[in-house]
Amino acid sequence: MKKTTQKIKIVSILGLGTMGHGIAQVFASAGYRVRGFDDVPAVRESLHSRCRDNLKAMLAAGLIGQNSVSATLSQMDVFDSVEEAVDGAQFVLEVVREDLAMKRKLFLFLEKCVSPSAILASNTSTFPMSQIADRLKHPQRCVNMHWFNPSHIVPVVEVIPSDKTSPETLASTMELARRLGKNPVLVQKEVPGFIVNRVQAAMIREVWDLWQSGIATAEDIDIAVSGAMGFRLSAIGPLQVCDFGGLDVWSTLFKQLTPLINSGSCVPDKIQSLVDGGHFGVKSEKGIFDYTPESLEQKRIERDRHFLELTKLARNWKATVPNPA
Repeated sequence: MKKTTQKIKIVSILGLGTMGHGIAQVFASAGYRVRGFDDVPAVRESLHSRCRDNLKAMLAAGLIGQNSVSATLSQMDVFDSVEEAVDGAQFVLEVVREDLAMKRKLFLFLEKCVSPSAILASNTSTFPMSQIADRLKHPQRCVNMHWFNPSHIVPVVEVIPSDKTSPETLASTMELARRLGKNPVLVQKEVPGFIVNRVQAAMIREVWDLWQSGIATAEDIDIAVSGAMGFRLSAIGPLQVCDFGGLDVWSTLFKQLTPLINSGSCVPDKIQSLVDGGHFGVKSEKGIFDYTPESLEQKRIERDRHFLELTKLARNWKATVPNPA
């Protein structure tokens, strides 16, 4: 069952919500025919308008040309059933909600619908593929391809094989990500949360504790982390930060701080009370911060504009920095 990216021309995206629509857009922008499905009619119907807004922002940032907007939108079709959406697809990516039982059921259904040579991928941020595909007859064609929000902008995707994923499936998925203009990161061993979410969870545990303990306001915590740690991490990774800072210095810091920082596994009371009250963040217009529909839309526009400027800066930097001899 050999697969090559050259043979992948039709891609199916199952789930067109917050992340799925951006993923569909990326595939379409790269010239792939996209067949999409979502079980919510309003989400299906709004796919093109949401992607059009994304593309207009990218056009304004100078990242794409005028013709790219219509060309990308013309590559996407939306269907009213999973069966229709996956018909003829050589690569299927599910972007449904983070529910293991639902994903397992979907993969079992997909195995009966798609071509025997099609790759089945999951955008799960948590569950190993060995759990999702454990009842499939052909788990060798299954792989995790984990994107990050906003998926049409963030350049990294994590690719995580199970111990049954074939080398051909893995190689094809890695190469496919590169053809999309993404930077694929290979996670060599299955571990829940993969790389980024495990690191993020460790950081979030501490910033939640700092906020609950009154060490600083939510606003100042965000300013401190984004303006110091985030500023550095936009250019180099955390392990290289250690090298530049000195492993001797970091070893001392580690020994001094790790006994003092939060190591618990319970959600802090302040966060849990917000969740219990139905205050989930932007989706409910209230979380750690308060939002109005107007302020939320403005913040989203500002966020994406900032991300697009970083994308443009990164592209220019790569174009001007010479390769080492």
